[in-house]
Amino acid sequence: MRPVGGRPADGRPSGGRLDGVRRVHPRPAPSIADPSGTSSPPGRFVSTVERPAPLVARIELPDPSRRRPVVGRRPGRLGSFVRRYGWRAYAVPLLTIATIVTLVDLALTSPGVPADTSLGDAPTTAAGEPAPPAVEAAPIAPAQGDAAPSEAPATVGVESYVEKGAGTLSVVDGTSAVYGTGPLRRFIVEVEDGIGVEGAPFAQAVEATLGDPRSWGSGGRMSFQRVGVAEAAAGQFEFKVSLVSPGNMETYCPGVGTGGYTSCRYGDRAVINLARWATAVPDYEGDVATYRLYVVNHEVGHALGNGHQDCPGTGQLAPVMQQQTLGLDGCQRNAWPYP
Repeated sequence: MRPVGGRPADGRPSGGRLDGVRRVHPRPAPSIADPSGTSSPPGRFVSTVERPAPLVARIELPDPSRRRPVVGRRPGRLGSFVRRYGWRAYAVPLLTIATIVTLVDLALTSPGVPADTSLGDAPTTAAGEPAPPAVEAAPIAPAQGDAAPSEAPATVGVESYVEKGAGTLSVVDGTSAVYGTGPLRRFIVEVEDGIGVEGAPFAQAVEATLGDPRSWGSGGRMSFQRVGVAEAAAGQFEFKVSLVSPGNMETYCPGVGTGGYTSCRYGDRAVINLARWATAVPDYEGDVATYRLYVVNHEVGHALGNGHQDCPGTGQLAPVMQQQTLGLDGCQRNAWPYP
């Protein structure tokens, strides 16, 4: 059948055209050789891009033979000390510190010189009565006294005395009038217990000596007053006059070297040797009364701050601060500071 209007009977355009559009036939892809040796059929597309192989982590272990040597740090002085001495490096410093702390503690807590029992609060017994004072420790002030002779001279006086008493002192109670004029110097009188000497007569003898116009208060230089137990406990005095047995002189005058023969001054105490009070010395030729005046003035003179003096010349009066107990050295005996 011939087409009408130039078209075939089935409606397709003749000459390979359809509605004026050129018909294009796909071309087959060229054959591509397969890597396995076979070729792909025509019209089949084969990718030529190879897929990458999967990534695999590889761990490399260090070679022991190629390991670098470890260089250690050089220890310091402290480390070397600890390494050398071990536990002792810690023990020695600790022991040193403990020793220093102990020494400081002992220095701070060491007991000082005990206070004079006659100056502090008077101790009492269980019955409430005053207890006898204990033996006093040495005062700090330097002592003064006459050195004992190499051989004790023979007894001159007629009185007997106790060689060694109880070692404790009792304050003679009572207050005297004020003797003289000038700055007041108060004093207490003590007598050792167990020496057989009454306190009151000894205290009166000391009062009479210091109250004499020829004594230290001469010309209004100073005045004196004896005070008793209450003032002693309160410390309201300037010095003491104490009568002590020969056997206990070193207790109250330690290190002076009295030898139990001479008297002395130690701290604020003028210590009168009982043996000298009773018998005097050979150069006084039995004049015990004058020697008693001398020994009180001499030892109280030390308590007031006066030192020893020498004989000014043959035949002259010996100064009261001359060591007349050991000899007159050509001077005449004298008991007064201002005769």
